[in-house]
Amino acid sequence: MRRGFFITFEGGEGAGKSTQIQRLAKALQDKGHDVVVTREPGGSPGAEAVRHVILSGAAEPLGPEMEALLFTAARSDHVEQLIRPAVERGAIVLCDRFLDSSRVYQGITGNLDPQFMAGVERVAINGMMPDLTIILDIDPAVGLRRAAARRGADVADRFEKETVDIHRKRREAFLDIASREAERCIVVDASAEPDAVETAIAGAVFAAIDAAEERAVI
Repeated sequence: MRRGFFITFEGGEGAGKSTQIQRLAKALQDKGHDVVVTREPGGSPGAEAVRHVILSGAAEPLGPEMEALLFTAARSDHVEQLIRPAVERGAIVLCDRFLDSSRVYQGITGNLDPQFMAGVERVAINGMMPDLTIILDIDPAVGLRRAAARRGADVADRFEKETVDIHRKRREAFLDIASREAERCIVVDASAEPDAVETAIAGAVFAAIDAAEERAVI
């Protein structure tokens, strides 16, 4: 590929994003692709420094606006230091959460002004929109049980500890984004068996990459 391909994974807590990203990365590498796996918040040294502040809840008392600005700073560093250079050299970048999580977590359930969110989004991504977004959809109650089992005795993070009702609003918001931006987003049932989820994701991803390569040739 002349240009790489940028894929983001979105969805609620416990949807299995990390597991499916690792499986997809292996499938792509087996086909000879250069693959970069990353995450948000984090992904670059500067962004990882902000990650702890956000997920520990240290910024929560400052309000959703400050959390959104912290995400913006972290995402800008992540994009410029890792994502953009990787895509420009032809790699396929797989990112666990990106701009849609900010739209949902800070914008929708944080009740932030849409114009404010649009402004910080422009600064954060600087044109680096995902080529494809996989939204892993799951009942929030099921996802939260999965997340609790995964972390064991560890304390729930800033977002996992919130009420099921808030997580339900987030699920609806992700599905709304998928409906409004259907050319970019694909919804996958994350309640299915992991192998079935993997098959659905791989089919969508390889079809999208093939289409991108065909357009590049033309």
